[in-house]
Amino acid sequence: MDFSLTDEQQALRDNIIRFAHDVLNDGAAQRDREQRFPLELWRKCGELGIQGLPVPEQYGGSGLDPLSCAIALEALGYGCHDGGLIFSLCAHLLSCVVPLWHFGSEDQKRRYLPGLCSGTAVGVHAMTEPDSGSDAFALRTKAERDGNGFRITGTKTFISNGPIADLVIVFALTDPGKGYHGGVTAFLVERETPGFEVTQRFEKMGLRTSPIGELVFDGLYVGPEAVLAGIGAGSAVFTHAMDWERICLFASHLGTMERLLEKSLHHARTRRQFGQPIGKFQAIAHRIVDMKVHLEAARLLTYRAASRIGDSMTVGMDEAMAKQPA
Repeated sequence: MDFSLTDEQQALRDNIIRFAHDVLNDGAAQRDREQRFPLELWRKCGELGIQGLPVPEQYGGSGLDPLSCAIALEALGYGCHDGGLIFSLCAHLLSCVVPLWHFGSEDQKRRYLPGLCSGTAVGVHAMTEPDSGSDAFALRTKAERDGNGFRITGTKTFISNGPIADLVIVFALTDPGKGYHGGVTAFLVERETPGFEVTQRFEKMGLRTSPIGELVFDGLYVGPEAVLAGIGAGSAVFTHAMDWERICLFASHLGTMERLLEKSLHHARTRRQFGQPIGKFQAIAHRIVDMKVHLEAARLLTYRAASRIGDSMTVGMDEAMAKQPA
């Protein structure tokens, strides 16, 4: 398969790298030390269109195909030195915006997508729980019928963007007897809904500009308009979001890998020992070659997986293979 960039994809890549260098990198290390989410930079990313890359223009997005989205996020990973900001952008876009665009009703898309795509709102995806990790089959949060709507009760933890969320996709059991397949429903919950609370914000060893926290739902009521994709369709929503997230998050890592490889090459060429650059020594040269091989293998596998998003028969295997060298 030929994954040579088109003129449009090359222009997209160049524009994002230039934007990252000019706008996103100043003060990145200080923000990380302070564990500060850069809301002002988040909004600038929204102005560029990053938060809505694949969403149709009618809802405020850029209308890019999945491979072009991967190329754009790869460019962001290459140009931006703030890994936490990249992670928050990916969590927002891939696990909240994408499933809302794919599964949302027309009313839901028109209500939420413009703000999410423009960067004026922050979206999150809440599956992980204190007693089950990210094991979707051990879900305990429940949504019980209350008139035409539901009462959601449960706790979600280690939720990226949780402390700053404006909109949360919450996964809850609506029919425990059916389990994960058919018994889980996805709900759209707004931050100001009574019964919703951010109870903890966790400290991290890395990606510290990306806030992570615990969300509690205490008998929170939502109407039928909050159901995403239908009752019992939570597993389909979750799977689709993870297909996009695993592939396109890898793409951002590709950019970071390439940037670090370039730094390694520069060091190997300029650092001298015993009268010659250290890159002349086999022990160093072999490591650099291995880095290049891993990068190119990861890029090809990730691009192939991105080009197959939407093909449920192959994409799971593709994303699993792409994960290995990445």
